[in-house]
Amino acid sequence: MVEQLTGKVVVITGGGQGIGAATAAALSRLGARVIIGDLDQVRAEKTAGELGAAALPLDVTDIGGFTAFLDEVERRFGRIDVLINNAGIMPLARLEEEDDATTRRQLEINLHAVLHGTREAVKRMRPRSSGHIVNVASFAGKAGFPGAATYCATKHAVVGLSEAVHLELHGSGVRISCVMPGIVRTELAAGLGEAKFFKSVRAEDVADAIVTTLLKPRFEVFVPRSLGTMGKLTRLLPRRAGEALARALKADQLLASAAHSSARADYEARAAQSAPAADSGPQK
Repeated sequence: MVEQLTGKVVVITGGGQGIGAATAAALSRLGARVIIGDLDQVRAEKTAGELGAAALPLDVTDIGGFTAFLDEVERRFGRIDVLINNAGIMPLARLEEEDDATTRRQLEINLHAVLHGTREAVKRMRPRSSGHIVNVASFAGKAGFPGAATYCATKHAVVGLSEAVHLELHGSGVRISCVMPGIVRTELAAGLGEAKFFKSVRAEDVADAIVTTLLKPRFEVFVPRSLGTMGKLTRLLPRRAGEALARALKADQLLASAAHSSARADYEARAAQSAPAADSGPQK
């Protein structure tokens, strides 16, 4: 069944730039009513203004604030048809070099916020038997990459969350999709080289995949699609063979080699300031 997007109310977290902004642009062109939630309100308003969308401030690590943000969207626009949990960060370092604040920041933004957003969306969508949740994970949610252990852990968790909720929603009329891109050429990928056999993709490529799954819903969405095939094939190999293949393709160095790259300095500094509610201590 092909869905229609004209007039649908779509909320995108972390929508001020990167994948979120590209998705907002693609959906706006199709007539969706897009609401961007972002910590950087200036950037969010600029993006929204260019697209004819709306922007509201959002710190996804402020759980009460996240709920209030969704309440405000419903107050202004009537209901939420699609929630795209897109906000995320990827600081790079070997695990023993990563401080606890960085670990907690990733857990709060990449995982807890997605859990909360998904739960809130289900509460709002199930009673009317319609709606679509899109959780932006990563191919790192299907594999482990040195230099990004915590990031991989959060994305594995998002994949598992999405799979479980997919089963919980069976027959409810509410859909959930898990989007798993490879390397996406946004600020998050600053300093990263190219992987052998699998070229990096643009934010627009991920946006197109999200639009496609909203129009023709499916659960697993790999970008590029060939990543899904590669993942299935490597899981058939014995572990030693799979690890040898990863080393041959230099996949084991892709993220680790960029961990201390000067090209990532600006991004790493911004990521370190991206969770004010989480960094302020336990929430009441």
